[in-house]
Parts: sequence; structure tokens; C-alpha cells
Amino acid sequence: QVQLLESGGGLVQDGGSLRLSCAASGSIFVVNDMHWYRQAPGKQRELIASITSGGTTYHPNSVKGRFTISRDNAKNTVYLQMNSLKPEDTAVYYCNADVVIQAIRDRTYNYWGQGTQVTVSS
Repeated sequence: QVQLLESGGGLVQDGGSLRLSCAASGSIFVVNDMHWYRQAPGKQRELIASITSGGTTYHPNSVKGRFTISRDNAKNTVYLQMNSLKPEDTAVYYCNADVVIQAIRDRTYNYWGQGTQVTVSS
């Protein structure tokens, strides 16, 4: 089994910064693409950042220039640096990863973290 453990959420003022981390652990053969999603109250979960194992990144326009995804493949960890935070960034942030597990190496499984709350006060 594989677990994703997020950390780094909290309360920050408008214009502030936070850095989220998500570490994958368990019976991992390789971690492929990793993603960050967020879900605000009453809204659908939205993709806000993706990174391939080779380091290619994607950010939608809503966060481009403010949020940056990165990863450490040796630690199976993905990060999300969030700058210039706004009250509308308030949400639960979720880590998501495509993982090949040790026991079954011919397919990829998708896993979610438990989420971490980010609150931006005005």
C-alpha cells in the first residue's frame, strides 16, 4: 500500500506565503506524475499544479506566477510553493500521485493524500 502525507498548511495573511509538502511512502517502485488539487467550500476540486518525473510542470492561469510545484525524486516528495496568497486561495489542498507499486509493475495506481487546510485571511 502507498500513503501520501501532506504538511505545511495553515493560516496566513493576504499576500503571504506557504510551502506545502507531500511525501509518498510504502511499497513504491516508482512515482510518476504528481499533482496538487484544491477544493474550496461549495466548489469542485480543481487541479492547480502538476509535475512529471522528469520535472515538466503545469500550472493553470489561476495560479501561474504565484504557485510553483517542484519535487525531490529521491525522497518521493512533491512541494507547492505558494506566494502572494489571496483569500480566494482558501481551500483544502490535496496531493495526488500516479504510482507503480513493487508487487505489480505493469500498471499505475492513483493515490490521494488526506488534505491540508490553507486559510488566507484578508
